[in-house]
Amino acid sequence: MSLASTAAGHAAPAEVTAGGAAAAAAATQPAPSKCDRAKFRIILDVGHTAESYGAMSARNISEFDYNLKLGNRIDEKLKSEGFSETVLLVTTGKARPSLMKRVAVANKKGADLFVSIHHDSVPGLYVEKWEFEGKQRSFNDFFGGYSVFVSQRNPRYQASLKFAKLLGNQMAARELQFARQYDQWFMGKYRRELLDIDAGVYRYDELIVLRMTQMPAVLVESGSIINRDEELVMASDEHKNKVAAAVASAATEYCETRGPAPPLVAKPAPQAKKPPPRLAQQPKTAKPASTRSARKR
Repeated sequence: MSLASTAAGHAAPAEVTAGGAAAAAAATQPAPSKCDRAKFRIILDVGHTAESYGAMSARNISEFDYNLKLGNRIDEKLKSEGFSETVLLVTTGKARPSLMKRVAVANKKGADLFVSIHHDSVPGLYVEKWEFEGKQRSFNDFFGGYSVFVSQRNPRYQASLKFAKLLGNQMAARELQFARQYDQWFMGKYRRELLDIDAGVYRYDELIVLRMTQMPAVLVESGSIINRDEELVMASDEHKNKVAAAVASAATEYCETRGPAPPLVAKPAPQAKKPPPRLAQQPKTAKPASTRSARKR
């Protein structure tokens, strides 16, 4: 009995396998990708300009220089991963005009994602002095780390927040620490609401490049260049490669899982207000004497 049952138990799978081999093989195949990387457009905004260069590092290198180098590295990584429509956006001019120019270019191109590349500093209150290459420089070694910002005023806020969390988690997965100070009381007017403590995502509604772009948008501070130790890390190929890989992985996951964009509803042009018609002025009539005298009484 036991031998018979054992033999039967071994024979059955062979019969099933013969009939279901194709189905089993199909089940092991990965699902087709939902993301057409060749058509997925990402705008990499290099923060600041050569004329309006942002913060200065502890070793007197402009933030714009750091932003440009990191932007180039991310651009190369995204294109190598198949995101061939990636645009590296480098603008010129003074601060506010350049911000409006970035927004106009991004909205005209109709991108799927907008990522603004920056490097962090600290409020002037927390700056210290040291000597580097014979000159006094500013530094602060207490603050450091990356941070990701989104604006609730962006028309695609939920999608922006989704990508921001994906990006922050990818940064954390590469053993990068996020800047913990922004939701602390001592930051004063620079204090921001912390939206995700695991990913290092903050809310910053007023940033022009986040609130005026018509696509999901985030701003990432790669790290603090006014921190003397972290500045050396920011300048390294290893760090730039980590950030580039984090952006590429987050973009891939976002592209695979995003839903359809909501339709943009055109707003009707405002109509000029017509002045109200003038009312014919009625001639004033004198009140009866009896009424006047009654009031006096």
